[in-house]
Amino acid sequence: MKAAYYDKLEGYKAIKIGDFPIPEINDDEVLVNIKAFSLNHLDVWVMEGKYPMPIPLPHIFASDGAGIVARVGKNIKNVKEGDRVVIFSGLSCGYCEKCLSGRDNECNQFRPLGVLEDGVSAEYVKVPAVNVFKIPDDLSFEEASCLPITYITMWHSLITRAKIKAGDIVLIHGGASGVGTAGIQLAKLFGATVITTVGDDWKVEKCKNLGADYVINYKNEDFVEKVKEITSNNLCDVVIDHIGAETFNKSLSCAKKGGNVITFGSTTGAEVNINLRYVFGKNLTIHGVYMGTKGEFSQVLKLTPNKIRPVIDSVFELEDVQKAYEKLLSRQFFGKIVVKI
Repeated sequence: MKAAYYDKLEGYKAIKIGDFPIPEINDDEVLVNIKAFSLNHLDVWVMEGKYPMPIPLPHIFASDGAGIVARVGKNIKNVKEGDRVVIFSGLSCGYCEKCLSGRDNECNQFRPLGVLEDGVSAEYVKVPAVNVFKIPDDLSFEEASCLPITYITMWHSLITRAKIKAGDIVLIHGGASGVGTAGIQLAKLFGATVITTVGDDWKVEKCKNLGADYVINYKNEDFVEKVKEITSNNLCDVVIDHIGAETFNKSLSCAKKGGNVITFGSTTGAEVNINLRYVFGKNLTIHGVYMGTKGEFSQVLKLTPNKIRPVIDSVFELEDVQKAYEKLLSRQFFGKIVVKI
C-alpha cells in the first residue's frame, strides 16, 4: 500500500511517500481503506520529536481518518465490509475502571492513533472495531475526517467539563482554526454567546458567518480590554485557550468569578507563570482536557451534518502532504486542512 511516513523526527520536511505491507487484522479489528485524513498540530508535535515517549520508526502518522471498511475480524458486528466509516482517534485498554465507566480518555493507556501505532496517512489502517463509526451518507470522507480530535476535544471541553448552557458567554481563542470552528458551532448550538479571536482581518467575517457574535483581531486590539467592553465588565463564563504561553494569563483575566478556563493546547509554549491568588480569588476552575470519549463521539455524529458540519479550508493530494503541513504551520487557513488518498 502507498503511505506517507517519516524515518527520522525532523518535522514535516522529513515526510516521504513509500510502499508498506497492508496490515493484518486480528478477530477484534477492522481494516479501513482510508480515503481522507485531516491534519492536527499534534501530528507536528510528534514528528518534531516532542512526544514524551519513543516513536517507532519508520512511522506512518496522523490520527483522524475516514474511509471504507475493507475487512473485518470474525468477532465484529458493528460494521461490515463496504461501510463508510470514520475512525475515533483515541485508543484505550477497554477493560480498566475508567474505560468501563465511559471515561476512556482517562485510561492510563489512552493515546491518539498515529503516535505509538501506525496512523491514517496510508491507504489502509487497522484499528479496534470499537473505534470505527458509520458516517451519514451525505457527509463526505473529507468532512468526516475532520470530526474526531477537534470536535471531540471541544465537546468534552464545552459540554462535559464546562457544562455550558443557553446564555453563557464563551471566549474561544483561534476561531479560524479547526478546533476553533468546531467550538463556535458547538457553543452556538447550545445557545451561548461566542467571542472569538483571530490574527487576520480576512478571518473576521468568516467567523461571524459561522456564528460567532464578536470577533477580535488580537493583533490590532488587546483582547482582554475588548472582552471587558463587550461584556460590560461581566467577563466570560467559559474561556477556551489552546494557544498556551502567549495567552493563558490573559485568558484567566477574561474569566468571571466562578468561571471555567479550559486548556488543551500549547502552540506558543507550555511553560506559564500563574498567580495562584488570582485563581483562587476568583474561584476559577481550570480544566485540562485531552481529547474525549467514544460516547461523546457518538453524540457528535448524531448532530452531523444537519446541526454541525466541519469547515474545510483546503484538500491536498497525498503527494503534496508536505505542502499541507506547511500551510497548517503558516496559520493562513480557515477550518481544517485535509489530505485525500
